[in-house]
Amino acid sequence: MLTKKGKYGLKAMVDLAQLQPGETAFITEIALRNNLPKKFLDTIMLELRNAGFLRSKKGPGGGYALARPASEIRVGQVIRTLDGPLAPIRCASRTAYEVCDDCSDPETCHVRRSMIVVRDAVADILDNMTLAQFAVSEREAAVAPLLSEAG
Repeated sequence: MLTKKGKYGLKAMVDLAQLQPGETAFITEIALRNNLPKKFLDTIMLELRNAGFLRSKKGPGGGYALARPASEIRVGQVIRTLDGPLAPIRCASRTAYEVCDDCSDPETCHVRRSMIVVRDAVADILDNMTLAQFAVSEREAAVAPLLSEAG
């Protein structure tokens, strides 16, 4: 399950992806536009910057911007940075594998094998979705109710 940290981070990244090239945004603006807690967003943005997804500039004309084009940022990478592995349970993780205390044979465990299928399906979707695609789908979702009301 996506944590609030992951959700808020994705919302902030989408917000930045929708800026005009060369434009930046301050955390306060991002927080207000997306109804996010500023203090928590400060921590998230710093983590995303340290991971190389964002760049920041202080002072007038400063703020945050994407460090590379939204079309080059994979949603799966952002989620892993903020929330860790995509696997629903540790024994199904590629990067944070741990044997379960109650498991006698991980290789034949039906729960583990099923969760590996889930992990692979989720990873396949998120690792093939760019932030640009994610931002477009967010924008379309926001516009769809307006279009149905107008029709």
